[in-house]
Amino acid sequence: MTPAKAPIPVLLYHAVMDDPPAWIAEFTVTPRRFTDQLDAVVAAGRTPVPVSALVDGLTGGAPLPPRPVVLTFDDGFADLPGPTAEALAERALPATAYLTTGAITPGLASLLPPAPMMTLAQAPSLERHGVEVGAHTVTHPQLDTLRAPQLDRELRESKAALEDVLGHEVAHLAYPHGYNSRAVRGAARRAGYASAVAVRHALSSGTDEPLRISRLILRRGHTVADVEAWMAGEGARAAPFHDSAATVGWRLYRKARAAVRGPRFAG
Repeated sequence: MTPAKAPIPVLLYHAVMDDPPAWIAEFTVTPRRFTDQLDAVVAAGRTPVPVSALVDGLTGGAPLPPRPVVLTFDDGFADLPGPTAEALAERALPATAYLTTGAITPGLASLLPPAPMMTLAQAPSLERHGVEVGAHTVTHPQLDTLRAPQLDRELRESKAALEDVLGHEVAHLAYPHGYNSRAVRGAARRAGYASAVAVRHALSSGTDEPLRISRLILRRGHTVADVEAWMAGEGARAAPFHDSAATVGWRLYRKARAAVRGPRFAG
């Protein structure tokens, strides 16, 4: 069993490709670097688990293994159900993918700029590769800037769309951009989510908050050495911790800006 305060790395990937669109390039890793990083995870001797298993451990269900690690993927880029899922399966690495339904469903739209994306119909193939599926809203808005009816639609409609194609409950959520608040977390709970992941660029732990799980975001400049440090429980602070005054102030600014300009994709 993992000691409650022991750091747990939860890695956040986006696209895995050689030539990404400029808007996502900073958060893209090349296929070669990705496989090197996966090999570092395997070499570290940690036990890979999906988010559902992490949440069980956080909420008093099945205990976590002594040294867990969680791999997550946001948005639903085109590489995910193909080479990325295959690289995970080759190493027996389970993972969790959070899909933006408006960006992957023909006829719908999202705030994400253009990029090669998977389709909603491919979601079941992720599960066949050992990748559990969670929701990432419909349009990828900054949830903490939305009015309650908009917030509720984003949470419930994405969940329902995924449940329809998968044929089972979808109980896990990722906040777009990691942005959340007490009101957003409450709405997520009422919408039927058992967990939600943020970003925070921090290690998680056995005492982390199930509706605000901390993740370490992979940028294009991160190396195998960075991953090795995180696997050792080093290189970042460990959750839980309170939001800083700067984070709270930034949230208030974004909310005021959204009230004037409407929903925005980033920052």
